[in-house]
Amino acid sequence: MLRKIVKIDPDKCNGCGDCVPSCAEGAITLVNGKAVLAADNLCDGLGACLGECPQGAITIEERESDAFDEAAVEVHLTALGKPHPVHPPVTHQSAAPQHQHGGGGCPGSRAMSFERPQAVAETAPGGSRQSQLAQWPVQLHLVSTTAPYFQGADLLITADCVPVAYAGYHEDFLKGKAVVMGCPKLDDNQFYQQKLTELFTKSDVRSVTVLKMEVPCCGGIAVAARQAVAACGKEIPYKEITIGIQGQIKA
Repeated sequence: MLRKIVKIDPDKCNGCGDCVPSCAEGAITLVNGKAVLAADNLCDGLGACLGECPQGAITIEERESDAFDEAAVEVHLTALGKPHPVHPPVTHQSAAPQHQHGGGGCPGSRAMSFERPQAVAETAPGGSRQSQLAQWPVQLHLVSTTAPYFQGADLLITADCVPVAYAGYHEDFLKGKAVVMGCPKLDDNQFYQQKLTELFTKSDVRSVTVLKMEVPCCGGIAVAARQAVAACGKEIPYKEITIGIQGQIKA
């Protein structure tokens, strides 16, 4: 079948092994000093290992491969003497049920959507403000482009420094929107453009708002978003907002 799966560049891999423990399914192993996939059917393709490679040797590609097989993962992990990935049960936060959607074995990458709060108090119990996040995951590398929470959504594309710099991020920008996040300086901006193009093509996104920092390197995420809107063949309302490094709205 044609699906997304991890690709490891042997020319970039230095055999450090940092990626091995990050794979909950045990799909990555070291052979002759290089990281390799033990078997295609052990890889869920969600890319939890991507950020663990200091050499940038791991990417996600789409190719013909065996389907991800959770039963094979269990057998494989048992043979290795490792614990099996635990898929978190539905829990309740502020009485808002979570709805899980399809995904692989990594609990941190499993797609979930949450019911949005009907009314937001000034502060929640304990003095903390009410989160406006209504989905999981949020990282561009990890989200599924066909996740239900993107259908008919107003999409917020956020450079990942913005929520740290801008104090009112949840109420002023995130409320009522789906969100994806990334850093164009640390990641492959071409990947961002391709991923966003696929998201816009497959999902009925109603509008796009890009939140970026004022530093020059942050402009890449806006470039990727503009290119993706142009490439998807749809008329999608688009807006950019720049946040200063001291938290002010610049434009």
